[in-house]
Amino acid sequence: MSTLTPRPSVLFVCVHNAGRSQMAAAFLTHLAGERIEVRSAGSAPAEQVNPAVVEAMAEVGIDIAAQTPKLLTVEAVQASDVVITMGCGDACPVFPGKSYLDWQLDDPAGQGIEAVRPIRDAIEERVHGLISAVLSA
Repeated sequence: MSTLTPRPSVLFVCVHNAGRSQMAAAFLTHLAGERIEVRSAGSAPAEQVNPAVVEAMAEVGIDIAAQTPKLLTVEAVQASDVVITMGCGDACPVFPGKSYLDWQLDDPAGQGIEAVRPIRDAIEERVHGLISAVLSA
């Protein structure tokens, strides 16, 4: 009888704006395929995600509709191997021995797609490095 190795789980948390965690989760899901379990969480309901985020991701061929952010819960953090916070401050629960990363991202200088593109590109760059780190851990 063979034993399946569970996939590592990554949770992206951006408490005040679910759009960032949703972008990161969508990139990781797209680039890592089935190798990593990916979720996003925030305090904003899915329907409040900035439409410019959807448009910016569509420009690079990614549909973020499948990455609906969930409300942040203690259980979601506990169930994840890696938790990445984006501008959360002390809002994300911390547990000893769990792997946390804090991704500081500059706030956009304006509104709409022009402001979202630099954030999207910064997230994409970090996700490429994250895939190697998570799979080798």
